[in-house]
Amino acid sequence: MNFKTKHNKLKRSEKIIDVFIKYGLDYFIDRSKLKLLYRIKKIPKGYEAISLPKRVRLSLEELGPTFIKFGQVLSTRPDFLPPVFIRELEKLQDEVPPFDSFQAKEIIEKELGEPVEKLFKEFEEIPVAAASLSQVHKAILPNNEIVAVKIQRPDIKEVIELDLEILKDMAGFINRRSENNWIYHPKLMVEEFKKAIQREIDFTNEAHNYEKFRINFKDIDYIKIPKIYWDMTTTKVLTMEFVGGVKINEITLPEYRDIFNPKEVAKRGACIVLKQIFEDGFFHADPHPSNIFVLPPATIAMLDVGQVGYVDENIVKNGAKLLLAMMDKNLDEGMRCLRALGVLEKEFDENLLRQDFTELIDRYVGIPLKDIEIRKLVQDTIGVMVHHNLVLPSNLALMIKALSMAETTGRQLDPDFNVVTVGKPFITKIVGKRFSSDELLKRGNIFVKDSIEFIEKLPQDLTDTLKKLREGKLKVIFENKELEKLTREISRLTMFLSFSIVIASLIISSSLNTKMDTGLIIFGYPIQSIINYVIAFFLCLVLIIIFKSKKNK
Repeated sequence: MNFKTKHNKLKRSEKIIDVFIKYGLDYFIDRSKLKLLYRIKKIPKGYEAISLPKRVRLSLEELGPTFIKFGQVLSTRPDFLPPVFIRELEKLQDEVPPFDSFQAKEIIEKELGEPVEKLFKEFEEIPVAAASLSQVHKAILPNNEIVAVKIQRPDIKEVIELDLEILKDMAGFINRRSENNWIYHPKLMVEEFKKAIQREIDFTNEAHNYEKFRINFKDIDYIKIPKIYWDMTTTKVLTMEFVGGVKINEITLPEYRDIFNPKEVAKRGACIVLKQIFEDGFFHADPHPSNIFVLPPATIAMLDVGQVGYVDENIVKNGAKLLLAMMDKNLDEGMRCLRALGVLEKEFDENLLRQDFTELIDRYVGIPLKDIEIRKLVQDTIGVMVHHNLVLPSNLALMIKALSMAETTGRQLDPDFNVVTVGKPFITKIVGKRFSSDELLKRGNIFVKDSIEFIEKLPQDLTDTLKKLREGKLKVIFENKELEKLTREISRLTMFLSFSIVIASLIISSSLNTKMDTGLIIFGYPIQSIINYVIAFFLCLVLIIIFKSKKNK
């Protein structure tokens, strides 16, 4: 770190200290390293009456872009902070004073290599929106197409990098100070934020996200994804089709009563989120009302897609099964899903965890499915996990947040809206897909292939193991000293296992092939299936004969 960077870090640290002391948040500051003036500085009066979560939010807003974004990222992680803090951080306003339009034009010209007057027929100097990382100007291209030009704030990248260093220092201090008494994870908070902000600061990432969403929703006419102008897009400038409309949470206002259809918007909005998660595996991670616009009467436009989440088949499948398990009060299935999701990788007391989950599920016994709130159910589930010091995979946390936002927004638009009712077909489709004929055929073929590979490798693996055993390179402790007898027994069991795997593979393959047109049919069955059944039958006879002969010895 050079002298200039150190000096900037010192100045920025002083600003942060001032704000934290102002809001009574000196707990997060290592006072032993402060100047005497700061150590004796008193907390100003008037803030004692304000709740701690609200003081945290106000301090983040005052500290500017990096800390606002930090709070917004934390609001998506209910396993990082208590619910009361999450609710307060969700109120963070990503609206800050705009920077000068002269600077905006300078950045555009530097990035695109042409004067603004040549690039645009018209360029509105007053931005239509200003956020912590950027601001948006409306413009008209020479061909009369209306576009939105998103421009990154000057020097914002350097500010973020400096603030990240300070946040890392603060997280380390809180971690040391709290020792084992703090069940949350300050260092992990900063790491998650660092990954999120570094993706969002590069506008080409957001442009690619728009293109992915355009492809995924190409067959759905009630969603609008802005077109990207790639020849006018860089890491600091994003030019896209201008989309008008009204924020989704404002369409119920009296002036829009006869213009929009809130009930239909609620349903469509939920379907859009559910499709992204359970079908596409790629979703908008921040479907905040400010990022979702509606065009009359019920067309939904998705904006500001810098934050996205990815879910693989494992997360989708087990996440869906977990939701069903919790709604069906099936504890054993819920525990299996949590383990498959990687939530239970850390050490924990399983008996206590099961007891807490049993009590949680009992709260929902007797509640009709249509009356269950996903947000409340998820919040209670995460509360149990946090109590046992368990952490959600980041994309699973984002997925939960997106579902919760869909439910909250839906209920604001339609009091009778229930995301469980809308979402259950998506969830059951994912779970049911596991047992479809195509999926069974796929898994059966994989099983057969893996079994054959196992059998092919088994003799060499056994040879290598026995060789290491003879050379003393494999240390094994046996109570029984009769090693030769034990080796023969292992060989016999291995042979039985190999025969069993081959037989099972042949039967599964034959059963699956009966559902497919695989060529010559005899007595209503494909010839390949009949051959496989015959081979399996003879192998069973051989296995029985060998077993009886060994038993008689």
